[in-house]
Amino acid sequence: MDEKSIEMLNEKLERLIGIVSRMAPAPSPEPCFEAADCFVWQAERGAFLPVSRVNRVDLSLIRGVERVRDILLDNTRRFATGLPANNALLWGARGMGKSSLVKAVHAEVNRTRKKAALPLKLVEIHREDIESLPRLMNLVKTDRHRFILFCDDLSFDHDDTSYKSLKAALEGGVEGRPDNVILYATSNRRHLLPRDMIENERSTAINPSEAVEEKVSLSDRFGLWLGFHKCSQDEYLAMIEGYARYHDLPVDAETLRAEALEWATTRGSRSGRVAWQFIQDLAGRLGRRLKA
Repeated sequence: MDEKSIEMLNEKLERLIGIVSRMAPAPSPEPCFEAADCFVWQAERGAFLPVSRVNRVDLSLIRGVERVRDILLDNTRRFATGLPANNALLWGARGMGKSSLVKAVHAEVNRTRKKAALPLKLVEIHREDIESLPRLMNLVKTDRHRFILFCDDLSFDHDDTSYKSLKAALEGGVEGRPDNVILYATSNRRHLLPRDMIENERSTAINPSEAVEEKVSLSDRFGLWLGFHKCSQDEYLAMIEGYARYHDLPVDAETLRAEALEWATTRGSRSGRVAWQFIQDLAGRLGRRLKA
């Protein structure tokens, strides 16, 4: 092969290397957990997106769930100080503050921590990215901070096998869950999987009891099961009054009560979400801004 042919071949190889390099995925950026106390996990990039302003309410404004509030707060404080703590599944009625409670508890633990203590980090992982949990935990396990991994509205459909990744991440695997990681999830289902999916496993499996056990045992990986139930009228009104007082809304008690009950009636339900929606409407009508 003459010198000119070798030169042409080298040029072609360089162009091919360039094309392959551009097709390769970009390396994941190094996480900087000093940037914020809350992050959103971006599975596709393998990156942690800092959240400068978290959408949450003050812990004192979450009413009607005082018992589960105290349990989750105590569990989180123990975890933040390095003591044993459990993964938590917050399940039950819609709009009763499951995700709000997780974010409020995280803020409260950081607010009341000792000055020398490191802040607790909250990382939200989307439901569709559950299969990336092992990769996420591998990135945080050597960090000096402690992390709550939070998945909102967690559930699995019929042909979804990503629940196996969640099972392994919670307790399974050779390494197990890192000491500096805990997982909190919210769901409308207590067992995370649809009942007909479990029944189908029972009818088609060679060993029905073992198949069903595998499905149901997913929820068992959460040491805390915290139930949220529909609130009473008194609890609903207490939420309304708490919001109105916190945001300094100029409205008399009787008018507030009457309008709040009418609002709930038109929506056919009472919940923390309905209470907050009423407060937003009331503040708008009064020309008042709500506190951040």
